[in-house]
Amino acid sequence: MTSPVRHDRIDTRGAAILVMLCALWGMTQVAMKITGQEGIPPLLQAGLRSVGAAVLLCLWVRLRGGKGALGALLAPDGAFWPGMGIAVLFAGEFLFLFPGMLLTTASRGVLFVYTAPFWVAGGVHLLVPGERMTARQALGLLLAFAGIALAVSDGLSAGGGQWQGDALVLIGAAFWGLTTVALRSSPRLMALRPQKVLFYQLAGSAPLLLAAAALHDELPRIAAGSGLGWLWLGYQVGIVAFFSYLTWFWLIARYPAGRLSSFTFLAPLFGMLAGALVLDEHVSALLAGALVFVGCGIKLVNGPAPARRVVAVAEGTDVP
Repeated sequence: MTSPVRHDRIDTRGAAILVMLCALWGMTQVAMKITGQEGIPPLLQAGLRSVGAAVLLCLWVRLRGGKGALGALLAPDGAFWPGMGIAVLFAGEFLFLFPGMLLTTASRGVLFVYTAPFWVAGGVHLLVPGERMTARQALGLLLAFAGIALAVSDGLSAGGGQWQGDALVLIGAAFWGLTTVALRSSPRLMALRPQKVLFYQLAGSAPLLLAAAALHDELPRIAAGSGLGWLWLGYQVGIVAFFSYLTWFWLIARYPAGRLSSFTFLAPLFGMLAGALVLDEHVSALLAGALVFVGCGIKLVNGPAPARRVVAVAEGTDVP
């Protein structure tokens, strides 16, 4: 099998694909809200998303590589317990994120979701040798926290329980960041192919999320979902958790990981636009200002980085 051609910069095709992915990821919070509004409760939503994406991943591996490739995906690899560790963190992300999105707006939620790179920067600074935070990244963190402060003040001034949803989404983003830190700090996980790491996250998180849904008495409500709700859940499973992740892997194999990550600041912008256009949400001047601060912070935190496989795997397996 021929190795993919590596590029030292992002060309027009790569940039176009990246913008498309950011638009898809920006729509995710809108999809969560609509799916919940259409009768499919949040924890059940998260569990079904992991189940569906894990099944699609197995089918894709089987079609591309045959029984041998599928067997390799499912075979023991010496990384079971670290894999279960990231599965727990991955599940934790959605245990907070999905309920939180029902209490806040998609425009606000996407802003808090994309604070995850800042949790990663702080975590790897403390736990991963050779990845100390630079002055540029520290400035990015300060800008991001300024943006979060603006967004929180906007939520408090709006009144109601919106701040509770903001807090839950922010905790979910912290779990997303911790998942990436756990990946980067585990040599066993770093030695695996990205598809196997993704499989651990999806297949390992599914029973945890479905168990949480059962504890909250959400399973009997599976029949209450409308056709529109199932359509948007299908978007989360097929487009976000499967197609966009594999497309990200394709990019990681061909372009520098650090340069790719610098594009993620576009996802909150697309998410805010989607919330305004699809859900008719109001975007205040404070929230727009918070987006600018967070976007600039993401740009600085995801500054130029060596195109190493360690970074590629860590950044390529946990896109929300």
